[in-house]
Amino acid sequence: MTGLDLQMARKVLDSQPFSGLVGARITAFGDGSATLEVDIRQELRQQNGFLHGGVLAYAADNSITFAAGTTLGPAVLTGGFSIQYIRPATGRTLIAQADVVHTGRRQAVVRCELFAAGEDGAKTLCAVAQGTVLSATPS
Repeated sequence: MTGLDLQMARKVLDSQPFSGLVGARITAFGDGSATLEVDIRQELRQQNGFLHGGVLAYAADNSITFAAGTTLGPAVLTGGFSIQYIRPATGRTLIAQADVVHTGRRQAVVRCELFAAGEDGAKTLCAVAQGTVLSATPS
């Protein structure tokens, strides 16, 4: 138990200038999970009209790190992650749902599924990611 809650997670996200630029918001946080959302808008698209892969990678990385923070505490850093793109992201909203798979004393392994939600709310899986997050607290 880290003592962190959704309100604190939102403050942390709001303190990240890049997250503000992308327009990210955290909609769920706690018990080994975190969900980030980004509205899909023109400025975030690539040349074919799809959401840019870098935005998906950002959402995966940040949701993975927030999920790990629920088990490791607030001082965490991404150790590394990989992402597999399944299909182009189109629609209204990108949703990155991350869940801790394992937490040790100093690191956590986290999986993330990224969905594109349409105007009707239907979600389509567009990428999956997995990462390792490290505690930045000195032991």
